[in-house]
Amino acid sequence: MQDQDRNALPPGLLLAYYGDDFTGSTDAMEVMTAAGLSTVLFLRTPDQAMLARFADARCIGIAGSSRGHSPAWMEQHLPPAFEALAALTPPLMQYKVCSTFDSSPETGSIGCAIDLGVRAMRGDWSPMVVGAPRLKRYQMFGNLFAAVDGVGHRLDRHPTMSRHPVTPMAEADLRRHLGKQTVRRIELVDMVQLRDGAALAHERLQVLRGEDRPVVLVDVLNEETLREAGRLVWEGKGEGVFSASSSGLQYALAAYWRARGWIPAQPSLPQAGPVPAIAAVSGSCSPVTAGQIAWARGHGFAVERMDLPAVLAEGTREAELARLVASAGEAIRAGRSPLVFSAEGPDDPSVTGFDAIARDAGMARPDAARSVGVALAEVMRRILDANALKRIAIAGGDSSGEVASALDIAALSVCAGLAPGAPLCRAWSDNPRRDGLELVLKGGQIGAGSFFGDVLEGRAAP
Repeated sequence: MQDQDRNALPPGLLLAYYGDDFTGSTDAMEVMTAAGLSTVLFLRTPDQAMLARFADARCIGIAGSSRGHSPAWMEQHLPPAFEALAALTPPLMQYKVCSTFDSSPETGSIGCAIDLGVRAMRGDWSPMVVGAPRLKRYQMFGNLFAAVDGVGHRLDRHPTMSRHPVTPMAEADLRRHLGKQTVRRIELVDMVQLRDGAALAHERLQVLRGEDRPVVLVDVLNEETLREAGRLVWEGKGEGVFSASSSGLQYALAAYWRARGWIPAQPSLPQAGPVPAIAAVSGSCSPVTAGQIAWARGHGFAVERMDLPAVLAEGTREAELARLVASAGEAIRAGRSPLVFSAEGPDDPSVTGFDAIARDAGMARPDAARSVGVALAEVMRRILDANALKRIAIAGGDSSGEVASALDIAALSVCAGLAPGAPLCRAWSDNPRRDGLELVLKGGQIGAGSFFGDVLEGRAAP
Protein backbone atom coordinates (compact mmCIF):
# COMPACT_ATOMS: atom_id res chain seq x y z
CA MET A 1 0.00 0.00 0.00
CA GLN A 2 1.33 3.41 -0.94
CA ASP A 3 1.84 5.96 1.83
CA GLN A 4 -0.54 8.47 0.26
CA ASP A 5 -3.30 5.84 0.38
CA ARG A 6 -3.08 5.62 4.17
CA ASN A 7 -4.25 9.17 4.83
CA ALA A 8 -6.20 10.67 1.95
CA LEU A 9 -7.02 10.48 -1.70
CA PRO A 10 -4.22 11.82 -3.91
CA PRO A 11 -4.86 15.17 -5.60
CA GLY A 12 -5.93 15.38 -9.22
CA LEU A 13 -7.61 12.84 -11.44
CA LEU A 14 -8.71 9.62 -9.75
CA LEU A 15 -10.45 7.76 -12.57
CA ALA A 16 -10.86 8.06 -16.34
CA TYR A 17 -13.30 5.91 -18.27
CA TYR A 18 -14.72 5.15 -21.69
CA GLY A 19 -18.38 4.12 -21.64
CA ASP A 20 -19.58 1.44 -24.05
CA ASP A 21 -22.90 3.29 -24.33
CA PHE A 22 -24.27 6.68 -23.30
CA THR A 23 -26.68 5.53 -20.58
CA GLY A 24 -24.01 3.57 -18.76
CA SER A 25 -21.66 6.52 -19.06
CA THR A 26 -24.06 8.78 -17.16
CA ASP A 27 -24.61 5.99 -14.61
CA ALA A 28 -20.89 6.00 -13.78
CA MET A 29 -20.85 9.80 -13.65
CA GLU A 30 -23.75 9.78 -11.18
CA VAL A 31 -21.92 7.59 -8.66
CA MET A 32 -18.80 9.74 -8.58
CA THR A 33 -20.73 13.01 -8.44
CA ALA A 34 -22.88 11.73 -5.56
CA ALA A 35 -19.64 10.85 -3.76
CA GLY A 36 -18.67 14.52 -3.84
CA LEU A 37 -16.13 14.13 -6.64
CA SER A 38 -16.36 16.56 -9.56
CA THR A 39 -17.08 14.53 -12.71
CA VAL A 40 -17.58 15.38 -16.38
CA LEU A 41 -18.64 13.21 -19.29
CA PHE A 42 -17.48 14.23 -22.77
CA LEU A 43 -19.50 13.14 -25.78
CA ARG A 44 -16.38 13.01 -27.90
CA THR A 45 -12.67 12.84 -27.15
CA PRO A 46 -11.92 16.23 -25.55
CA ASP A 47 -9.23 18.58 -26.76
CA GLN A 48 -7.09 20.66 -24.42
CA ALA A 49 -9.52 23.57 -24.49
CA MET A 50 -12.40 21.35 -23.34
CA LEU A 51 -10.27 19.75 -20.64
CA ALA A 52 -9.29 23.20 -19.40
CA ARG A 53 -12.98 24.06 -18.85
CA PHE A 54 -13.17 21.19 -16.34
CA ALA A 55 -9.71 21.44 -14.82
CA ASP A 56 -10.98 20.52 -11.34
CA ALA A 57 -12.54 17.22 -12.43
CA ARG A 58 -11.61 14.21 -10.29
CA CYS A 59 -13.22 11.84 -12.77
CA ILE A 60 -13.40 12.18 -16.56
CA GLY A 61 -15.45 10.04 -18.93
CA ILE A 62 -15.96 9.70 -22.67
CA ALA A 63 -19.34 8.39 -23.81
CA GLY A 64 -19.07 5.83 -26.59
CA SER A 65 -21.17 3.38 -28.57
CA SER A 66 -18.94 0.31 -28.73
CA ARG A 67 -21.55 -1.96 -27.17
CA GLY A 68 -23.27 -2.15 -30.55
CA HIS A 69 -20.17 -2.64 -32.69
CA SER A 70 -17.90 -5.41 -33.93
CA PRO A 71 -14.35 -6.17 -32.76
CA ALA A 72 -13.07 -4.73 -36.05
CA TRP A 73 -14.78 -1.42 -35.24
CA MET A 74 -13.42 -1.53 -31.70
CA GLU A 75 -9.87 -2.16 -32.91
CA GLN A 76 -10.13 0.98 -35.02
CA HIS A 77 -11.89 3.33 -32.59
CA LEU A 78 -10.99 2.31 -29.03
CA PRO A 79 -7.16 2.65 -29.02
CA PRO A 80 -7.20 6.44 -29.71
CA ALA A 81 -9.74 6.94 -26.91
CA PHE A 82 -7.76 4.77 -24.50
CA GLU A 83 -4.54 6.58 -25.38
CA ALA A 84 -6.18 9.96 -24.80
CA LEU A 85 -7.41 8.87 -21.37
CA ALA A 86 -4.10 7.26 -20.44
CA ALA A 87 -2.33 10.53 -21.32
CA LEU A 88 -4.20 12.11 -18.41
CA THR A 89 -2.27 9.68 -16.12
CA PRO A 90 -5.18 8.43 -14.01
CA PRO A 91 -4.40 5.76 -11.40
CA LEU A 92 -7.39 3.81 -12.74
CA MET A 93 -8.66 3.66 -16.31
CA GLN A 94 -11.95 1.93 -16.99
CA TYR A 95 -13.85 0.53 -19.94
CA LYS A 96 -17.32 1.00 -18.49
CA VAL A 97 -19.63 -1.92 -19.37
CA CYS A 98 -23.30 -2.53 -18.70
CA SER A 99 -24.12 -4.17 -15.37
CA THR A 100 -25.91 -6.91 -17.33
CA PHE A 101 -22.67 -7.55 -19.26
CA ASP A 102 -24.26 -7.06 -22.72
CA SER A 103 -21.68 -8.52 -25.10
CA SER A 104 -20.79 -11.34 -27.45
CA PRO A 105 -17.75 -12.32 -29.51
CA GLU A 106 -19.33 -10.57 -32.51
CA THR A 107 -20.97 -7.51 -30.91
CA GLY A 108 -19.72 -5.32 -28.07
CA SER A 109 -16.93 -7.76 -27.19
CA ILE A 110 -15.72 -6.90 -23.69
CA GLY A 111 -12.84 -9.30 -24.20
CA CYS A 112 -11.66 -7.34 -27.24
CA ALA A 113 -11.90 -4.08 -25.27
CA ILE A 114 -9.77 -5.55 -22.46
CA ASP A 115 -7.11 -6.77 -24.87
CA LEU A 116 -6.91 -3.26 -26.33
CA GLY A 117 -7.14 -1.41 -23.02
CA VAL A 118 -4.43 -3.18 -21.01
CA ARG A 119 -1.87 -1.95 -23.52
CA ALA A 120 -2.48 1.64 -22.39
CA MET A 121 -1.75 1.01 -18.67
CA ARG A 122 1.17 -0.49 -16.78
CA GLY A 123 -0.59 -2.78 -14.32
CA ASP A 124 0.00 -6.53 -14.03
CA TRP A 125 -3.70 -7.39 -13.61
CA SER A 126 -7.04 -6.12 -14.86
CA PRO A 127 -9.72 -5.98 -12.14
CA MET A 128 -13.35 -6.50 -13.10
CA VAL A 129 -16.18 -5.42 -10.79
CA VAL A 130 -19.67 -5.98 -12.23
CA GLY A 131 -21.98 -6.39 -9.22
CA ALA A 132 -23.78 -3.23 -8.07
CA PRO A 133 -26.31 -3.84 -5.24
CA ARG A 134 -27.95 -0.40 -5.66
CA LEU A 135 -28.82 -1.43 -9.24
CA LYS A 136 -29.93 -4.89 -8.05
CA ARG A 137 -26.96 -6.60 -9.72
CA TYR A 138 -25.07 -9.26 -7.79
CA GLN A 139 -22.07 -11.45 -8.58
CA MET A 140 -21.54 -14.66 -6.59
CA PHE A 141 -18.74 -17.13 -7.35
CA GLY A 142 -18.35 -15.50 -10.73
CA ASN A 143 -22.04 -15.80 -11.67
CA LEU A 144 -24.10 -12.68 -12.37
CA PHE A 145 -27.63 -12.19 -11.05
CA ALA A 146 -30.14 -9.37 -11.50
CA ALA A 147 -33.39 -8.68 -9.68
CA VAL A 148 -36.63 -7.69 -11.42
CA ASP A 149 -39.59 -6.58 -9.31
CA GLY A 150 -37.85 -7.89 -6.22
CA VAL A 151 -37.16 -11.34 -7.71
CA GLY A 152 -33.56 -12.38 -8.41
CA HIS A 153 -32.67 -14.13 -11.66
CA ARG A 154 -29.48 -15.76 -12.83
CA LEU A 155 -28.67 -13.75 -15.94
CA ASP A 156 -29.09 -16.64 -18.36
CA ARG A 157 -32.64 -17.02 -16.98
CA HIS A 158 -33.36 -13.29 -16.77
CA PRO A 159 -36.69 -12.35 -18.45
CA THR A 160 -35.00 -9.68 -20.58
CA MET A 161 -31.32 -10.52 -20.88
CA SER A 162 -31.90 -14.15 -21.82
CA ARG A 163 -33.99 -12.80 -24.74
CA HIS A 164 -31.92 -9.75 -25.69
CA PRO A 165 -32.34 -9.20 -29.45
CA VAL A 166 -28.60 -8.63 -30.08
CA THR A 167 -26.61 -10.10 -27.18
CA PRO A 168 -28.78 -12.71 -25.41
CA MET A 169 -27.19 -14.02 -22.21
CA ALA A 170 -26.82 -17.81 -22.44
CA GLU A 171 -24.24 -18.10 -19.64
CA ALA A 172 -24.31 -16.44 -16.21
CA ASP A 173 -20.76 -17.49 -15.26
CA LEU A 174 -18.83 -14.44 -16.43
CA ARG A 175 -15.61 -16.43 -16.68
CA ARG A 176 -17.19 -18.66 -19.31
CA HIS A 177 -19.02 -15.81 -21.05
CA LEU A 178 -15.88 -13.64 -21.22
CA GLY A 179 -13.75 -16.65 -22.16
CA LYS A 180 -15.50 -16.74 -25.53
CA GLN A 181 -14.29 -13.19 -26.23
CA THR A 182 -10.61 -13.34 -25.25
CA VAL A 183 -7.84 -15.90 -24.73
CA ARG A 184 -6.57 -13.87 -21.77
CA ARG A 185 -6.34 -15.68 -18.41
CA ILE A 186 -9.49 -15.08 -16.34
CA GLU A 187 -9.41 -15.47 -12.55
CA LEU A 188 -11.72 -14.78 -9.60
CA VAL A 189 -11.56 -13.39 -6.08
CA ASP A 190 -14.81 -14.73 -4.68
CA MET A 191 -17.07 -13.46 -1.92
CA VAL A 192 -15.74 -15.92 0.66
CA GLN A 193 -12.16 -14.81 0.06
CA LEU A 194 -13.22 -11.17 0.33
CA ARG A 195 -15.06 -11.77 3.60
CA ASP A 196 -12.15 -13.72 5.08
CA GLY A 197 -10.26 -10.44 5.39
CA ALA A 198 -8.43 -7.79 3.42
CA ALA A 199 -5.03 -9.38 3.99
CA LEU A 200 -6.12 -12.77 2.65
CA ALA A 201 -7.81 -11.22 -0.40
CA HIS A 202 -4.65 -9.22 -1.06
CA GLU A 203 -2.56 -12.40 -0.79
CA ARG A 204 -4.90 -14.10 -3.25
CA LEU A 205 -4.43 -11.22 -5.66
CA GLN A 206 -0.65 -11.43 -5.38
CA VAL A 207 -0.84 -15.04 -6.52
CA LEU A 208 -3.05 -14.20 -9.49
CA ARG A 209 -1.38 -11.13 -10.98
CA GLY A 210 1.37 -11.60 -13.56
CA GLU A 211 3.07 -10.42 -16.72
CA ASP A 212 0.19 -11.79 -18.81
CA ARG A 213 -2.08 -9.27 -17.03
CA PRO A 214 -5.05 -11.51 -16.27
CA VAL A 215 -8.62 -10.38 -15.82
CA VAL A 216 -9.55 -10.82 -12.15
CA LEU A 217 -13.29 -10.85 -11.45
CA VAL A 218 -14.24 -9.67 -7.97
CA ASP A 219 -17.51 -10.86 -6.43
CA VAL A 220 -19.97 -8.29 -5.08
CA LEU A 221 -23.05 -9.41 -3.17
CA ASN A 222 -23.69 -6.73 -0.53
CA GLU A 223 -22.23 -3.58 0.98
CA GLU A 224 -19.50 -5.49 2.79
CA THR A 225 -18.17 -7.21 -0.34
CA LEU A 226 -18.65 -3.99 -2.31
CA ARG A 227 -16.38 -2.11 0.10
CA GLU A 228 -13.80 -4.90 0.09
CA ALA A 229 -13.82 -5.01 -3.71
CA GLY A 230 -13.07 -1.28 -3.69
CA ARG A 231 -10.25 -1.84 -1.22
CA LEU A 232 -8.73 -4.60 -3.34
CA VAL A 233 -8.77 -2.51 -6.52
CA TRP A 234 -7.54 0.74 -4.95
CA GLU A 235 -4.79 -0.80 -2.86
CA GLY A 236 -3.75 -3.08 -5.72
CA LYS A 237 -3.65 -0.44 -8.45
CA GLY A 238 0.13 -0.03 -8.36
CA GLU A 239 1.27 2.45 -10.99
CA GLY A 240 -2.06 2.27 -12.78
CA VAL A 241 -4.43 -0.46 -13.95
CA PHE A 242 -7.03 -0.93 -16.65
CA SER A 243 -10.42 -2.28 -15.61
CA ALA A 244 -13.42 -3.37 -17.68
CA SER A 245 -16.19 -2.95 -15.11
CA SER A 246 -19.74 -1.74 -14.64
CA SER A 247 -20.52 1.21 -12.40
CA GLY A 248 -19.96 -1.40 -9.70
CA LEU A 249 -16.35 -0.19 -9.83
CA GLN A 250 -17.41 3.36 -8.98
CA TYR A 251 -19.73 2.12 -6.23
CA ALA A 252 -16.96 -0.09 -4.81
CA LEU A 253 -14.33 2.64 -4.81
CA ALA A 254 -16.74 5.12 -3.22
CA ALA A 255 -17.69 2.58 -0.55
CA TYR A 256 -14.04 2.03 0.35
CA TRP A 257 -13.12 5.73 0.25
CA ARG A 258 -16.16 6.48 2.41
CA ALA A 259 -15.11 3.84 4.94
CA ARG A 260 -11.68 5.50 5.14
CA GLY A 261 -13.27 8.91 5.73
CA TRP A 262 -11.85 10.37 2.52
CA ILE A 263 -15.21 11.43 1.03
CA PRO A 264 -18.53 12.47 2.62
CA ALA A 265 -20.22 9.83 4.76
CA GLN A 266 -23.42 9.82 2.72
CA PRO A 267 -23.77 10.05 -1.08
CA SER A 268 -26.04 12.89 -2.13
CA LEU A 269 -27.28 14.75 -5.19
CA PRO A 270 -29.45 17.87 -5.49
CA GLN A 271 -33.20 17.57 -6.11
CA ALA A 272 -34.58 18.90 -9.39
CA GLY A 273 -38.21 19.98 -9.07
CA PRO A 274 -40.94 20.05 -11.75
CA VAL A 275 -41.08 21.58 -15.21
CA PRO A 276 -44.22 22.38 -17.25
CA ALA A 277 -43.52 19.70 -19.85
CA ILE A 278 -40.81 17.38 -21.13
CA ALA A 279 -40.24 15.66 -24.46
CA ALA A 280 -39.28 11.99 -24.44
CA VAL A 281 -38.28 9.39 -27.02
CA SER A 282 -37.78 5.67 -26.51
CA GLY A 283 -36.06 3.06 -28.64
CA SER A 284 -36.00 0.49 -25.84
CA CYS A 285 -37.49 -3.00 -26.25
CA SER A 286 -37.37 -3.74 -22.51
CA PRO A 287 -40.52 -4.81 -20.66
CA VAL A 288 -39.58 -2.32 -17.94
CA THR A 289 -39.69 0.55 -20.41
CA ALA A 290 -42.91 -0.87 -21.87
CA GLY A 291 -44.49 -0.55 -18.43
CA GLN A 292 -43.22 3.02 -18.17
CA ILE A 293 -44.71 3.91 -21.55
CA ALA A 294 -48.04 2.42 -20.46
CA TRP A 295 -47.89 4.45 -17.23
CA ALA A 296 -47.21 7.63 -19.21
CA ARG A 297 -50.15 6.90 -21.53
CA GLY A 298 -52.44 6.59 -18.54
CA HIS A 299 -51.15 9.74 -16.84
CA GLY A 300 -51.59 12.48 -19.38
CA PHE A 301 -48.58 12.08 -21.66
CA ALA A 302 -49.20 12.36 -25.42
CA VAL A 303 -47.81 8.97 -26.46
CA GLU A 304 -47.14 8.37 -30.17
CA ARG A 305 -45.83 5.22 -31.87
CA MET A 306 -43.25 5.71 -34.61
CA ASP A 307 -44.33 3.85 -37.76
CA LEU A 308 -41.18 1.83 -38.48
CA PRO A 309 -41.99 0.76 -42.06
CA ALA A 310 -42.73 4.40 -42.87
CA VAL A 311 -39.60 5.77 -41.23
CA LEU A 312 -37.33 3.17 -42.89
CA ALA A 313 -38.68 3.79 -46.40
CA GLU A 314 -37.03 6.70 -48.18
CA GLY A 315 -40.26 7.83 -49.78
CA THR A 316 -42.25 8.10 -46.54
CA ARG A 317 -39.57 8.89 -43.93
CA GLU A 318 -39.88 12.67 -44.03
CA ALA A 319 -43.66 12.62 -43.76
CA GLU A 320 -43.52 10.32 -40.71
CA LEU A 321 -40.92 12.49 -38.98
CA ALA A 322 -42.98 15.61 -39.68
CA ARG A 323 -46.11 13.90 -38.30
CA LEU A 324 -44.40 12.98 -35.04
CA VAL A 325 -42.86 16.44 -34.58
CA ALA A 326 -46.16 18.18 -35.32
CA SER A 327 -48.00 15.94 -32.86
CA ALA A 328 -45.39 16.67 -30.20
CA GLY A 329 -45.70 20.40 -30.79
CA GLU A 330 -49.49 20.26 -30.40
CA ALA A 331 -49.08 18.38 -27.12
CA ILE A 332 -46.59 20.90 -25.73
CA ARG A 333 -48.83 23.83 -26.64
CA ALA A 334 -51.65 22.07 -24.79
CA GLY A 335 -49.46 21.67 -21.70
CA ARG A 336 -48.86 17.95 -22.20
CA SER A 337 -45.58 16.03 -22.53
CA PRO A 338 -44.99 14.12 -25.79
CA LEU A 339 -43.44 10.65 -25.77
CA VAL A 340 -42.46 9.04 -29.09
CA PHE A 341 -41.58 5.33 -29.02
CA SER A 342 -40.54 2.65 -31.51
CA ALA A 343 -41.52 -0.46 -29.51
CA GLU A 344 -43.47 -1.38 -26.43
CA GLY A 345 -41.73 -4.43 -24.95
CA PRO A 346 -40.04 -7.53 -26.42
CA ASP A 347 -43.31 -9.00 -27.72
CA ASP A 348 -44.26 -5.87 -29.66
CA PRO A 349 -44.86 -6.66 -33.37
CA SER A 350 -42.20 -4.09 -34.28
CA VAL A 351 -39.70 -6.26 -32.38
CA THR A 352 -40.87 -9.76 -33.29
CA GLY A 353 -41.34 -8.68 -36.90
CA PHE A 354 -38.33 -6.39 -37.19
CA ASP A 355 -36.39 -8.69 -39.54
CA ALA A 356 -39.28 -8.59 -42.00
CA ILE A 357 -39.62 -4.80 -41.60
CA ALA A 358 -35.91 -4.35 -42.33
CA ARG A 359 -36.06 -6.75 -45.28
CA ASP A 360 -39.02 -4.92 -46.80
CA ALA A 361 -37.02 -1.70 -46.51
CA GLY A 362 -34.07 -3.35 -48.28
CA MET A 363 -31.85 -2.99 -45.22
CA ALA A 364 -29.72 -5.31 -43.09
CA ARG A 365 -31.01 -5.60 -39.52
CA PRO A 366 -28.16 -3.61 -37.89
CA ASP A 367 -28.53 -0.80 -40.43
CA ALA A 368 -32.29 -0.72 -39.93
CA ALA A 369 -31.91 -0.62 -36.14
CA ARG A 370 -29.46 2.26 -36.41
CA SER A 371 -31.83 4.09 -38.77
CA VAL A 372 -34.57 3.88 -36.16
CA GLY A 373 -32.23 5.44 -33.59
CA VAL A 374 -31.27 8.18 -36.04
CA ALA A 375 -34.96 8.86 -36.71
CA LEU A 376 -35.70 9.21 -32.99
CA ALA A 377 -32.75 11.58 -32.71
CA GLU A 378 -34.06 13.67 -35.59
CA VAL A 379 -37.51 13.84 -33.99
CA MET A 380 -36.03 15.08 -30.73
CA ARG A 381 -33.79 17.60 -32.47
CA ARG A 382 -36.71 19.07 -34.36
CA ILE A 383 -38.92 19.17 -31.26
CA LEU A 384 -36.26 21.14 -29.40
CA ASP A 385 -35.69 23.49 -32.34
CA ALA A 386 -39.41 24.30 -32.50
CA ASN A 387 -40.29 24.43 -28.79
CA ALA A 388 -38.78 26.03 -25.70
CA LEU A 389 -38.20 23.04 -23.42
CA LYS A 390 -35.93 22.81 -20.40
CA ARG A 391 -35.88 19.02 -19.92
CA ILE A 392 -35.96 15.87 -22.08
CA ALA A 393 -35.72 12.11 -21.56
CA ILE A 394 -34.34 9.35 -23.78
CA ALA A 395 -34.88 5.64 -23.10
CA GLY A 396 -32.66 2.91 -24.53
CA GLY A 397 -28.89 2.68 -24.71
CA ASP A 398 -28.46 2.92 -28.48
CA SER A 399 -31.20 5.54 -28.77
CA SER A 400 -29.53 7.65 -26.08
CA GLY A 401 -26.30 7.64 -28.01
CA GLU A 402 -27.94 8.65 -31.26
CA VAL A 403 -30.03 11.43 -29.67
CA ALA A 404 -27.29 12.93 -27.53
CA SER A 405 -24.88 12.89 -30.47
CA ALA A 406 -27.39 14.74 -32.66
CA LEU A 407 -27.96 17.63 -30.25
CA ASP A 408 -24.63 19.48 -30.56
CA ILE A 409 -23.66 18.74 -26.95
CA ALA A 410 -19.98 18.66 -25.99
CA ALA A 411 -20.22 17.41 -22.41
CA LEU A 412 -22.55 16.46 -19.59
CA SER A 413 -22.45 16.83 -15.83
CA VAL A 414 -24.92 15.60 -13.20
CA CYS A 415 -27.29 18.28 -11.89
CA ALA A 416 -29.78 16.17 -9.86
CA GLY A 417 -30.72 12.67 -8.84
CA LEU A 418 -33.61 10.71 -10.39
CA ALA A 419 -33.60 6.91 -10.73
CA PRO A 420 -30.48 4.98 -9.70
CA GLY A 421 -28.36 4.69 -12.83
CA ALA A 422 -30.20 7.49 -14.67
CA PRO A 423 -29.39 10.94 -13.23
CA LEU A 424 -30.62 14.26 -14.53
CA CYS A 425 -27.76 15.80 -16.49
CA ARG A 426 -26.84 19.32 -17.57
CA ALA A 427 -25.70 19.79 -21.17
CA TRP A 428 -22.62 21.87 -21.99
CA SER A 429 -22.65 23.25 -25.53
CA ASP A 430 -21.44 26.17 -27.61
CA ASN A 431 -24.96 26.23 -29.06
CA PRO A 432 -26.98 28.57 -26.78
CA ARG A 433 -30.18 26.60 -27.53
CA ARG A 434 -28.60 23.48 -26.07
CA ASP A 435 -26.36 24.83 -23.32
CA GLY A 436 -28.03 24.21 -19.98
CA LEU A 437 -30.56 21.73 -21.36
CA GLU A 438 -31.50 19.08 -18.79
CA LEU A 439 -31.65 15.51 -20.02
CA VAL A 440 -31.78 12.00 -18.66
CA LEU A 441 -30.46 8.99 -20.57
CA LYS A 442 -32.14 5.82 -19.33
CA GLY A 443 -31.16 2.21 -19.94
CA GLY A 444 -34.06 -0.05 -20.85
CA GLN A 445 -34.33 -1.75 -17.49
CA ILE A 446 -33.77 1.31 -15.29
CA GLY A 447 -36.41 3.18 -13.32
CA ALA A 448 -39.77 2.77 -11.61
CA GLY A 449 -43.04 2.41 -13.49
CA SER A 450 -43.63 6.15 -13.08
CA PHE A 451 -40.24 7.02 -14.56
CA PHE A 452 -41.42 9.54 -17.16
CA GLY A 453 -43.61 11.22 -14.57
CA ASP A 454 -40.64 11.31 -12.21
CA VAL A 455 -38.60 13.13 -14.87
CA LEU A 456 -41.43 15.63 -15.41
CA GLU A 457 -41.80 16.28 -11.68
CA GLY A 458 -38.08 16.02 -10.85
CA ARG A 459 -38.74 13.29 -8.30
CA ALA A 460 -35.76 11.29 -7.13
CA ALA A 461 -36.10 7.65 -6.18
CA PRO A 462 -35.60 6.92 -2.44
